[in-house]
Parts: sequence; C-alpha cells; structure tokens
Amino acid sequence: MADTGPGPHVDDTERAALYRILALRRDCRHFTPRPCLPDDQLERLLCAAHQAPSVGMMQPWRFMRLSTPAWRARLVPLVEAERQATAQELGERGTEFLRLKVEGIRDCAELLAVILAPDDGTVFGRRSMPAEMAWASAACAVQNLWLAARAENLGLGWVSMFDPVALAQELGLPPGAKPFGLLCLGPVPAFYEAPMLEQEGWRKRAPLQDILWAPSAPPEPPAS
Repeated sequence: MADTGPGPHVDDTERAALYRILALRRDCRHFTPRPCLPDDQLERLLCAAHQAPSVGMMQPWRFMRLSTPAWRARLVPLVEAERQATAQELGERGTEFLRLKVEGIRDCAELLAVILAPDDGTVFGRRSMPAEMAWASAACAVQNLWLAARAENLGLGWVSMFDPVALAQELGLPPGAKPFGLLCLGPVPAFYEAPMLEQEGWRKRAPLQDILWAPSAPPEPPAS
C-alpha cells in the first residue's frame, strides 16, 4: 500500500493482526485459577488502557487493583445480590439467566475496578453532553485494556452487576467518583468461539445492515 503522508505507517501484517484481535476479543467469564499477573505485564495492559482517547483529553478513568482474597470475598456478595435482583426483573427468563455464569471474581488472576473520576470541569467537547462524554471516554480505556489483554492471550470480563453506591462505599471512593465496572482479568481455559451469550442462545449479534440507519433527506434551503 502506498504511503499516504508523513508519520508512522501500519503495514498489511499489522493491520490484519488488529482486525483479528478485534474479532477474537471476548467477554470472558471462565478463568484458569493462577497467581497474579507479573507486574510488567499488568503495567503494559494498564498503559494500553491509559492511551485511550478522551473528550477534551479529560482522562476520566481510574483503576483500582483488588486482587487479594479479602477484596474478592467482600465484592462477591455485591455481585450476587444484583444477580438475584436481575433474575427477578427478567421474570420468566430469570431461571434461564441464573444458569449463566456472569463473573469470574473468585478465579481470575487479577480483579480491577474501573472508576469514573470526579468531574474535573472539562468543557471542551462536552459542554452539551458532560456526563455522556465522560462515561464514553472511560469506556474507551476499558476497550483498550480488553484488546491489549486479548493480544497477550488473556481473557477479560466486564462485570456490571452491582449497586454502584454500595460498591463506592466498599471502595472508599471520594465524592463524585463512580464505579462502573469490575474487570476480571487473567488466563482462560479456552476463548469462546463466539460471544458467550450468543453461544448460550441468550441473544445474537445484529446483522450489520440493521445498525446502519439512513438519514431522511434534509429540507431544501429556502429560495433566495
């Protein structure tokens, strides 16, 4: 492929590797129990997360390492309480839901909390949608971490089943900080061939054409 301008260029091999990692990424729930990751490997992964884009370069993500047995024991009941509440909310699908594995907190090598930091007042790019752009920016860091983990042949599972107020209290977060994920990270016995919820028949990925919306034609400008 011809160069398109100055700066580092991505070659065909690198491009193919990125698309392959995107396709192979999975939200993992089954982990191989093992000790914590080597410090240098965890640092690489967190550096990848910290390279994420953010609106106005606000960098609202924060991570807490909660991999000790004591932290795991404290957090499991919060997730289980929300799991049971979700089953109740699902009505007739509740029993089916309870058969699904929704977290790997006990087994993963590393347990991380991802937190939205207190608002720093950034206006650039988020004046009209301040909360939405903060959440979206922090989610980009999680996606970076997810893809980096897959490139290291590690699984990552994003657990969102908890009461955020209760979790914030458990973690002793400062006012304005909000937890929005417990991330289970580590080796897995195997990567799912397809997303787990798809494999289990819970839901399927929508066809690409279903997510492409065509805008209606804009009104004609007034005659001069």
